Amino acid sequence: MSYGRCAAGMASLVIAMLALQLAALHADAIGISFDVKQYERQRVLAAADRYMGEKPITLTALPATRSAGGEHDYYSEADYYWPNPQNPNGPYINRDGQSNPSNFNDHRHALIRLSIQEPALVAAFVISGERKYADHAIDHLRAWFVDDATKMNPNLQYAQAVRNLNTGRSIGIIDTLHLVEVARSIVVLRDQKALDPADDAAITRWFADYLHWMLTSDHGITEGKAKNNHATCYWLQVAEFAKVMGDNTALDECRKRFKEQLMPQIAEDGSFPQELRRTKPYSYSMFNMDQMCALAHVLSTPQEDLWEWGPPDHPSLHKAVEYMYPFVKDKSTWPKKPDVMFFEYWPVRTMTWLSAAREFNEPKYLDLWKSLPADPTNDEVIRNVPLRQPVLWMD
Repeated sequence: MSYGRCAAGMASLVIAMLALQLAALHADAIGISFDVKQYERQRVLAAADRYMGEKPITLTALPATRSAGGEHDYYSEADYYWPNPQNPNGPYINRDGQSNPSNFNDHRHALIRLSIQEPALVAAFVISGERKYADHAIDHLRAWFVDDATKMNPNLQYAQAVRNLNTGRSIGIIDTLHLVEVARSIVVLRDQKALDPADDAAITRWFADYLHWMLTSDHGITEGKAKNNHATCYWLQVAEFAKVMGDNTALDECRKRFKEQLMPQIAEDGSFPQELRRTKPYSYSMFNMDQMCALAHVLSTPQEDLWEWGPPDHPSLHKAVEYMYPFVKDKSTWPKKPDVMFFEYWPVRTMTWLSAAREFNEPKYLDLWKSLPADPTNDEVIRNVPLRQPVLWMD
C-alpha cells in the first residue's frame, strides 16, 4: 500500500473515531436534558395553590420585645447560644451546632416563609402562565419592600444578637440568604413583564439600599471577609441582589472574591476543612457546597466558566462536587463524625445536583437530584436549603 493511501486510511479512521466520540457526547447530553417545567409542574402548582389563600406576613406583625431596633427592623437571636449555668443572668454562651429553641426567631421564620411562598408562586406563574400567581407574589413583594406600614428596613443591624452581650452581629447577615431566591423571582417577574414599573422601581430601590448597607456597614464589611460558609453566603447575596439592579461592578467584585477568597476554602481532596471542623460537618459541607455552586451558576458567563475555574495547582468546584457526591448518595459512607443534631434529616434535594448535571454533563448527578426528597419539613433543614425552585434558575 502506498504512503498516500495509508495516510488517507489513517485519516478516515481518526475522523470515524472522532465522530463516535461526538455521538457519545451528544447521547450523554440528550440523556441528561429534560423538561424542568414539566417535571416540577405538579409539585409547584400544588404548593402555589396552597399559598394563594395565605396573606403576606412581615416583621411588623411580629413584635420583638428584646430588639434594640424598631418594628420595621429585622431581629433574630444567635442559634447556638444558651444561658450560662454559672452565670444565669450574664451573657449567653456558645454551644456550637446546638440550636436553642427559646431564642427569638419569629422574624427569621417570616423571612423563610416569604422565601418559600414567593418563588413557588412565581414558578407557578412561569409554568402555567396564570396571572393570579404573579399577582399574589407581587402582593408579598409590596408588603415586604414597598408599603410604608409593613416593609422591612434595608439592613440587618440587629440580626443574630446574643442575649446580654450585644444587639446584633455581622454573621447575622447570613439570615437574608433567604432573599436570594426572592431576588431571582423579582428578575423573572420583570422579564415576564408582570411587574408594574412603580412597584419595580420601589423594590429595586430597597435592594439597592440593602446592598449598599451590606457593602459599606461595619457588619457587612466584616462578614464579607469571612473564611467559611459565611463568606460564600455573603457573596451569593451580593451577586443576586446586584442582578436585581443590573450592577455589573458588584458582579465583577463577586467574581474576584469567588476566585481569591472562596475557592481557597476547597482542599486538595475537594473537602471544605473549615466546615469539617464544625459539630455539623456533614450538613455544613453540603451547605457551603450548595451556595458555592449557586454562586458559580449566577456568576458564570459564556466567556468565564467558574464551575471549572481554578489555578493549575488547586482543585476546581467540580472536585468539591465529586467529593460530596458519594456521601449524599449514601450517607452511611460518610467517613467523618455525624452531625451533633439533625443528622437523620439529611440529605435532601438541592440545586447543586441539577446544576452540576447540566454543567458537567453528568447523568449521575441528575439521578441523584431526582432521588432526594424535594420538600423537607424539618425547620433546621429548611433553613439550610434556601433555593427550592429550579424552574427559576434553569434557563
